[in-house]
Amino acid sequence: MLAKFKQLWKRVITTETAEGIANASEKVFDLAETLNDSDNQKNLQIKELVDSIPSLLSALDSPLGQVVKSSVPFLPIAAGLIKFAIEVNERKPTLFETVAIVSQVAYIESIKELLASESVFKNDTTKQSQQVQQQLAELEELEISDRELRATLICFHESKLAKAFGEVLSAKLLEIGINQSKTDIWVKRVAMNTQRYMISALVDSKEGVQQLIDWYSSDGRGEEEKYQSIDRYLEEIESLPKALVFKEQFTFQDIYVPLQATSLDKNGEEIRYSDNFVLEEWVQKFIIDPKKSDKVLFIQAGAGRGKSVFCRMFADWVRQNLHPLLTPIVIRLRDIENFEQSFVKTLSDALSDCDFVSSDNGWLTDRNTQYLFLLDGFDELRMEGRASGGIERFIRQVGQFQEQFRGKETGHRVIMTGRPIALKGISLLPDNLERVKLLPMNDEIQQEWLEKWSKIVIPDDSMAGSKETEMFKAFLSSENCPDDIKNDLAREPLLLYLLGRLHREKAIKQEDFDRAENSTQPKIIIYEKSLELVLKEQREESLQYQITKLKTDSLERILMEAGLCVVQSGGEYARVGMIETRLEKDDSDAAQAIKDLREKSGEQALSTALGAFYIRPAAGKKGGGFEFYHKSFSEFLCAKRLLVSLEEWTETGGRRKRLIIDDQELARQIYDLLGYGGLTVEIVEYLWGLLLKNNEFQPVKLFERLLDFYERWCDGEFIDAKGITLPQQKMHELDEQCPDRETNLGQRQVDIYAGLNIMILLLELHRYGQSLSDEDIKHKLTFYPCGEPNQSGKLEDSTKLSTIIGYCQCVGASGFRDIVGNFLRDANLRDANLSGARLSGARLDGARLDGANLEGANLRDAYLSGTNLSGARLDGARLDGAYLSGTNLSGARLLGVPLLR
Repeated sequence: MLAKFKQLWKRVITTETAEGIANASEKVFDLAETLNDSDNQKNLQIKELVDSIPSLLSALDSPLGQVVKSSVPFLPIAAGLIKFAIEVNERKPTLFETVAIVSQVAYIESIKELLASESVFKNDTTKQSQQVQQQLAELEELEISDRELRATLICFHESKLAKAFGEVLSAKLLEIGINQSKTDIWVKRVAMNTQRYMISALVDSKEGVQQLIDWYSSDGRGEEEKYQSIDRYLEEIESLPKALVFKEQFTFQDIYVPLQATSLDKNGEEIRYSDNFVLEEWVQKFIIDPKKSDKVLFIQAGAGRGKSVFCRMFADWVRQNLHPLLTPIVIRLRDIENFEQSFVKTLSDALSDCDFVSSDNGWLTDRNTQYLFLLDGFDELRMEGRASGGIERFIRQVGQFQEQFRGKETGHRVIMTGRPIALKGISLLPDNLERVKLLPMNDEIQQEWLEKWSKIVIPDDSMAGSKETEMFKAFLSSENCPDDIKNDLAREPLLLYLLGRLHREKAIKQEDFDRAENSTQPKIIIYEKSLELVLKEQREESLQYQITKLKTDSLERILMEAGLCVVQSGGEYARVGMIETRLEKDDSDAAQAIKDLREKSGEQALSTALGAFYIRPAAGKKGGGFEFYHKSFSEFLCAKRLLVSLEEWTETGGRRKRLIIDDQELARQIYDLLGYGGLTVEIVEYLWGLLLKNNEFQPVKLFERLLDFYERWCDGEFIDAKGITLPQQKMHELDEQCPDRETNLGQRQVDIYAGLNIMILLLELHRYGQSLSDEDIKHKLTFYPCGEPNQSGKLEDSTKLSTIIGYCQCVGASGFRDIVGNFLRDANLRDANLSGARLSGARLDGARLDGANLEGANLRDAYLSGTNLSGARLDGARLDGAYLSGTNLSGARLLGVPLLR
């Protein structure tokens, strides 16, 4: 059955006397006031007004400012007109009549709610418009079927009425000077927002449409509660930019500046000749582009480059400018506790605290709500999920989820962020993954940041702030300022802030960087100076409960142990009790300091002391623990804690200068420190930078001790020992101290991590040794992962490394690659039997693989630049996407190996 829209409207009042569109707009406001005025509920007066209005959308022929600033609530018009229709017509309204009324009042209410925050609409005074009147006339002639009316109630924004109403609104917006692109967005937002007001209108009008409500949504309460829950969640999104930066008195929105990015190809390489772009502006277009509807966006950048802050700021921009066309959802991926069999289930579990998710199993299939998921910190997914292949499964699930919206105008969108290393070694990335890379601040962006810094660096004193900022700029531009600071570190948001803070507190000067020998050491100096500043403040200021201050050495050791505990607990947060337990075992002075604190100030004393160094209490399910404001702080402090032990392992004492820590205790400490998971590139970089600037560093003695452990580990001595083994002991300690880890480690996993982490340190010492000119030390620091060759230059056992790789499958099919793959540069793997090895994405640049058996090995996307593969057997190996610049392939067997990228 077809009916014209004007027929639906007029059947409400059984009249044919409408005056026409041009004179109707003011009558809509009069009708609203009359229906909502209890003193004027006279059928004749109402009938006269309704007679003269072709449709309620005639209100759009008046200035938009009158609509959005009107004190008259439009929504009750529905209940008033339905009540009026019942009294005049002596019958309940039909579905046709109900939709004619409810859809219009809901649409106008949606316009009023969304456009009210924009001054361009509030200040509009344009008079009647011929274009709007033309669209209103066409609306009157719109033919609608019974089926289409029912579809309108189910999903308004996809309905025929939504399109027709949108054309009226579009004509109005274009008339007042809004460009076509922005007009299209506003029209879509208003349509998406209309559904919730239709529900409210129906609930208010239930006296006349009870049967419809029962059919539609169980009295409408469920849908209304869902929208209220989404509103509560959006209040959290609104608060994200307003959060304080660390313990400063300013917020993220006070200091944030948009950053530039560039596009990457599927291999993560910059696309030649592509232009840089402002990330926010580019992503704004990306998420509403129907041609990109099937694409997952991956934003990559190193630590402290601004990924998480971008998520905060962009989520709130979406809330303000695109909701409900897209509703922003921010998820820290390190908070995901369970990898489910589908991405939808994983999302539902991660958002189980949100009522609009927990109360609705079909929350992602409801066509009236579309979400933008900002998944922050792909590299921070739990290590157990990474090692077991869960991380590859997860990103494929994300790709499959987004693929279902290919070619559609509407649908959910997904953006992910992570460090570049997060995608290395993943054998099969989704084809619909679009990658961009955040770029360091250029001069213009840095200047914008400094201008904001001048206004907030010294609270309530803009003059002093400007002076301090000028001095800071002079520090950065000085000829004596190291290039690593000028060109790199001061271009990264986190480190620029730390530098600015240190300069403000007069805790840093140019000569601090004079002895920096590599690019990592200036960053280490910044973190060390930040630590020193915190320790100084802790000495000079009372703690929260006016307690006796911790000794500097004790607090520093506690902070280092806190960094180690966070890393061992999964890189996210750790329980306070874990620190205390570890210190009681390894540092009696610090443990006694904690005991004294507790006796004087209660259970919160340690948390208060820790709060001095960018640490905050963990929230929600993690109560009773703590977490660092930024992952880099925990990684740096973890490296500091490892340095303490590496120094102790080479210390001697007594008249005979014997090692203070014997081999048995050394093995215990190795399992205790390194049996939790794989060392990250960042921790190793910090650790190596700290070692090189340490006067007590004894590389040869350290190498010899680690090599002895490695050989014993390769022989299975520790895992096969009688009684309670060291791997078992560490396994039980992790179970007790880290009950919230995603997967508890077994003794084999602990054994593997301890052995491979020692291999990583040996590989770093080997690379350091090869850079020296002293041939004797170079020889003493040469590491042979496959075993030292005999006098004839042959390996006694060419399968030694492949045996280790096989053993590592206990932590995942690609366990060895996941843990050691980023540390194999310049490694000596000559003649090794690595047939079938999974080394995709591994850093093998400069390595010796001459004569190696790599038949069937997976070297996809591996870095082989400058690698010696002469005489290697590569039959059937995968080299697609591998980096082969300068690779020596002379005499290599390459049967069945495609070399084109």
